[in-house]
Amino acid sequence: MKEVSDPRPVRDVLAACGLFQGLDDQQMTLLCDMGRRCRYRAGETVFQQQMPCPGIFVVDRGLVRVFRSGPNGQQHVLHLCGPNQTFAEVAAIGGFPLPASASAAEPTECVLIPTDRLQTELLSNHALCHQLLTGMAFWVRHFVQLVEDIALRDAMSRVTRLLCDLPCDANGRIALPGSKKDIANHLNLTSETFSRVLRRLMEKQVIESEGSRTIRVLDADALGDISDHRE
Repeated sequence: MKEVSDPRPVRDVLAACGLFQGLDDQQMTLLCDMGRRCRYRAGETVFQQQMPCPGIFVVDRGLVRVFRSGPNGQQHVLHLCGPNQTFAEVAAIGGFPLPASASAAEPTECVLIPTDRLQTELLSNHALCHQLLTGMAFWVRHFVQLVEDIALRDAMSRVTRLLCDLPCDANGRIALPGSKKDIANHLNLTSETFSRVLRRLMEKQVIESEGSRTIRVLDADALGDISDHRE
């Protein structure tokens, strides 16, 4: 990990992050004073499972792969964290060891809010506590939805649900948040199954591929209808 300077102000990075939406100017200034910038090379480890949590990470640029490893070395991707998203917030706020590992999927820059300074502030700043707890509630909902999707949805429905949830530009283009292998792992699918589902959607003229990481939606209504289907 290397600390770096960057022309984009730390305040702009934090203000664009959903976890900190609603903070007043005083609280935002406190977090900005704590924040420090870090840069990671593609493939570099950010942290490892069970180590003490260094703090809340906010991605400015790049992509971070957050994953959990089992006893046999098998990995499951919990989250692919891109710009304006956070990771390690649960462990930082709760003060417990990291439940997962993280690595940079591509060259990445983050703002880190250190755990020790954050914990000190949370002891007396009740407004900040309330705001962060509200943000954490959205994370709980996210993981409940992920478990529900894995348990109740077939492969086609899982993939289309993901595509429906991703931001889409005016031309219907969706940037996939990571490699197809990692996305498939996140959805508890094999890479072959994920690719097969995309081919079926292309055959139905619901989507088309515009490269390894870009999908264009041709029929948003059909995509939504397929996403609503469950086993």
